[in-house]
This record gives sequence, C-alpha cells and structure tokens, in this order.
Amino acid sequence: MANPLRRLKFLPWRSLLQVSALTTIILVVLEFLLTLGYTQSPAIERTLSFLYTGSLGLLMTFVTAIGVGAMAVYLLERFFQKIIINTANLWALVLCLAVFLLLKSLLPLMPILISLDQLQLVGIIIGIFWKGRPYWQ
Repeated sequence: MANPLRRLKFLPWRSLLQVSALTTIILVVLEFLLTLGYTQSPAIERTLSFLYTGSLGLLMTFVTAIGVGAMAVYLLERFFQKIIINTANLWALVLCLAVFLLLKSLLPLMPILISLDQLQLVGIIIGIFWKGRPYWQ
C-alpha cells in the first residue's frame, strides 16, 4: 500500500513558509501602526472602537481574515510565479499561515486585526480558496 503522506514531501514548503512569513510581517506592521495611531489620535481610536465592537466587530474580524487569506494567495502569485498552485498547495498555505499567526500571537502586540480563533481561521480558509479559485483542480 502506498504511503498517503508521501505527497507532503513534494510540496513547495519553503515558498509557502516565505509567503506566510511575509503576510505575517505585513500584519505585524499594520497592527503596530494601528496601535500607534490608536494611542495618538482620538479619531482613529473612535473609528477602531466603532468598527470592532458588537456585531459589526464580528463581521469586521471575519472580513479581515478573508482579506489576509486573499493577500497570502496574491503574494504567492506575485512573487513565486514558478510554483504550480493547486489545491494541495492552498491547503499547505493554510497550515503555514496558521503556524505563523500562532507565532505572531506570542508577540506583545495588541491583536487589532487578527488573532487566530475559529471564526478567523474559517475566514482565512475562505479567503485563500476564494482568491485561489482559478487553481482548483
């Protein structure tokens, strides 16, 4: 019987990890700038508190997670053209992005945009597969 996990060895892990790291770095920079703006400007503080409280806050965190997933696929398309993107690569990108977001949660930053929970993980998966729709096989 063939080993079903054998295909995992042949995925482009290095490129997927680089894309996930770049996506996480972009998120950390954005969260740092938002935290800086949150403490310095009352207008940004009011806007963020309006957007991220109540039922609108749930919608915004879900939409933000979809955007993070779509951004990861965009970066994969943009910087790694030689990779043949398929469904297995997209699922591996979900795994790599989840690992890097877990590592990001160890940083002492306020998780304004994204923190990895069930709703946001589903949003990331939807964003990755929504942007990666042309690569489904």
